[in-house]
Amino acid sequence: MKKLFSSRKATPEQPMGVPAANEPKTAPRQDQTKGKKTDPFNIISWSLTVFLVISLLGGTLYYKSTLPPVVVTAAPQATQETSQSDGSAPVVADPATVTEGGGGFFPTIFRKLQVKTNIPERPRYEPVTYRVVRGDSMYVIAEDFKVTSETILYVNEQLDDNPHSLRPGMELSIPPIDGLYYTWKENDTFESVAKDHFANAQDIIDFTGNQIDLTDPKVEPGTVIFIPGGSRELRNWAADLPTNERGANTGTGGSNASNTCGGGPVAGGFGWPADDHTLSGNAYGPGHLGIDISAPEGVNVYASGAGVVTMAAGGWNYGYGNVVQIDHGNGYVTVYAHLSSIFVSQCQTVGQGTVIGLAGNTGNSFGSHLHFEIRIGGANVNPYTIVQ
Repeated sequence: MKKLFSSRKATPEQPMGVPAANEPKTAPRQDQTKGKKTDPFNIISWSLTVFLVISLLGGTLYYKSTLPPVVVTAAPQATQETSQSDGSAPVVADPATVTEGGGGFFPTIFRKLQVKTNIPERPRYEPVTYRVVRGDSMYVIAEDFKVTSETILYVNEQLDDNPHSLRPGMELSIPPIDGLYYTWKENDTFESVAKDHFANAQDIIDFTGNQIDLTDPKVEPGTVIFIPGGSRELRNWAADLPTNERGANTGTGGSNASNTCGGGPVAGGFGWPADDHTLSGNAYGPGHLGIDISAPEGVNVYASGAGVVTMAAGGWNYGYGNVVQIDHGNGYVTVYAHLSSIFVSQCQTVGQGTVIGLAGNTGNSFGSHLHFEIRIGGANVNPYTIVQ
């Protein structure tokens, strides 16, 4: 037993263990990768690889986008069966005969890449509501919705048949096509309604928005229908402003014989009454018997031709605002409306190009412009057919 518990002595073959507290200090193992230089060959090779891949992809896309479209021309037999003239079995063409650009069993048609998808516009059968904003005009709104200015006047009673009644914030009903709405009455027929509105009865029946049963076409009283291509008489606001002439025996004749300015020069032609020759608002038409010429407030307004001033009046003047009329002695009278200032007086003689006032925004006007009319015997004509 004594031998078993006696201290074991170290031998050369098996040294005695050393306590952890008495172990010698050792340095930590150094990182084998620390300080190692990056191989430049790897960087260059990977850069070249990425560059080549991008170049190949870009070149492929560019090549495909520049190829012209190819039209495949094939005989009728290539796409469908055709019968023999003698009544025998039909002949089916061999697909291999259909070739494109040198042959091939499956022809290919190339087209240019298109980022945006074209969605076909569907026909509209119901009216839409449009809110008027500053800078709008009846002419511009009509152009945007592909209808006439008269159509907008027909269906919007708040305008009172006057395109100058537009105001910011006003909500307009815009029909899908030219025409007008009508409330069906007792004893109405398609023929009578179409005749009253200068339209075609079959167009009323066929219009999808009216939802008329084609097998038994009829409409209940009180139903609102749309009359494609229909029209009605619009109020002639120009008639509210009388045509002032020089008086009797002056070459014009007269709807206003009380004006006795007497004789004066006779116009040999008519020019533009403003420096700008473009429209800023409404064109000539049944609802607007003149043209609205672009004219910022304060720019010059010129006499379109030589003549005598028969009206130079400030105020409302039936919505014309400050207005000037000139009798040209050859049957023509010109009207200049919405002026901010008037430089001439009644019975004054003027020559073509005389500054008669400044453009403005007076009267029933929606933004500064020059409203210009030409009348013959008191009736309005399109100024575009007269001015040079």
